[in-house]
Amino acid sequence: MASVLKKQLEQLVSSGNDIHLKGVLHGIEKEGLRVDSSGELSQTGHPLGLGSALTNGDITTDYSESLLEFITPVFETPEEALGLLENLHKFSYQHLGNELIWGGSMPCHIKSEADIPIARFGSSNVGQLKHIYRVGLEHRYGKMMQTIAGIHYNFSLPDSFWQALQTQQGNTESLQAFRSASYFRMIRNFRRHSWLLLYLFGASPALCDSFLEGKKHNLETLHDHTLYLPYATSLRMSDLGYSNKAQASLNICFNHLNTYISSLHRAIHTPYGAYETIGTKVDGHYKQLNTNILQIENEYYSDIRPKRVAAPGEKPLHALQQRGVEYIEVRNTDINPFLPTGIDSQQAKFLDAFLISCLLMSDDEISEVECDMISVNLEKVVSRGREPELALETLNGPVSLISAGHEVLQQVKMTADMLSDLHRDASYTHSVAAQHEKLIDVSLTPSAQVLKALKDSGLNHTEWLLEKSAEHRQTFNQSPLPAAIQQKLTEKVNESLSSQAEIEAGDTLNFDQYLAEYLES
Repeated sequence: MASVLKKQLEQLVSSGNDIHLKGVLHGIEKEGLRVDSSGELSQTGHPLGLGSALTNGDITTDYSESLLEFITPVFETPEEALGLLENLHKFSYQHLGNELIWGGSMPCHIKSEADIPIARFGSSNVGQLKHIYRVGLEHRYGKMMQTIAGIHYNFSLPDSFWQALQTQQGNTESLQAFRSASYFRMIRNFRRHSWLLLYLFGASPALCDSFLEGKKHNLETLHDHTLYLPYATSLRMSDLGYSNKAQASLNICFNHLNTYISSLHRAIHTPYGAYETIGTKVDGHYKQLNTNILQIENEYYSDIRPKRVAAPGEKPLHALQQRGVEYIEVRNTDINPFLPTGIDSQQAKFLDAFLISCLLMSDDEISEVECDMISVNLEKVVSRGREPELALETLNGPVSLISAGHEVLQQVKMTADMLSDLHRDASYTHSVAAQHEKLIDVSLTPSAQVLKALKDSGLNHTEWLLEKSAEHRQTFNQSPLPAAIQQKLTEKVNESLSSQAEIEAGDTLNFDQYLAEYLES
């Protein structure tokens, strides 16, 4: 691992091709529940002042009408993406009244699943499709799982970098093929080492007991209405809340773009008995889009995804197949309740160094044996990651999490040092040093800090996060939104409302016909 990465970095620097890493692009998607002043899930519709959830590219909803999603475009520095994310929070608070944006990944107290409103996107065919897909998720997995929130970190490298790296590696394929294969190399190494991200940044070791009401679980009671595991890092990334037996059969380990596409295509077109029992359209109402293992590509749950921006009406898999991988989406990031936006520049810069390291490490494929080890290690770290002497599985036998973590960080530090030299900014190197400290002192991890705060405050999960959410609102409201940003976001709101109306007026097919054609395409 070390020798391959070191050699690649040295070649980039000696050739001057490291300069292309200044063109790295970052985007952030961040979810957040709307809650009322008592910490209960909001029952109000998506605020009109935030525009159309269907067509506003900056502020939308995810599964629930109450689950806001902020989406930044891509920027060359993490600070720019984080700055816009902060401004989207500020703008939203102008339209939320007394409501708060929940400051954690695991949800507030929810009396029953019936209190979770499914997102609506208007009367257009595409809007109905988005809504019925979510209805299908309810019937397949239950509503409660869909109230979990997280942060997705989108990352890409410019074509100039790919051209330079292709020459450096002596590759003679098309640039598109090389870029896609290289992104999959990054993904494979990410999956090998992503357990470390859960240890370093996991921030959901506890949850409100309402989340598991009536369900069997192995969590312990911390205190009033709060369940936890003593050494957990990220219960958000565990299998709590839903059964994924159907998807487990897919066994996707991301070795190649073509096998990834064919596996998902097969799942989208393979009926699944339990979902056939639910039915598709029952008594005139849709319960799901179809009865297959996956209704659409997005239903496949993974901690990282290869992505390509699709054209209007184009399916994501078709876009990937035709034009290759454009960027990757890291999906295992918890919302840090100690940070107003849930993530900061130190974490983002570490992610950059981590991902570039994964790209330049070994190109070995993931065997079935290693694939199983990856799953075992992830489960160990989400539920027991801070346990003293915890050992992880490797092809060479068990190793302690701490020693394995230091080994990975030594590699990431080489990349971070190179980025710090390139940008003349020591913060990349400092971001790795901060993670070393968490391996030395487990109390510095966000998950340990969350549990300590819960214990010290005596508050339950909902009460404590309600306090943190109110603190964050106060932080956002301390300074006004710049006038130019205010105007731009307001214009986008108005444009989105007009755009939705145009889409609804332009439909020519009834929904049954539209859905049939969509599923056949």
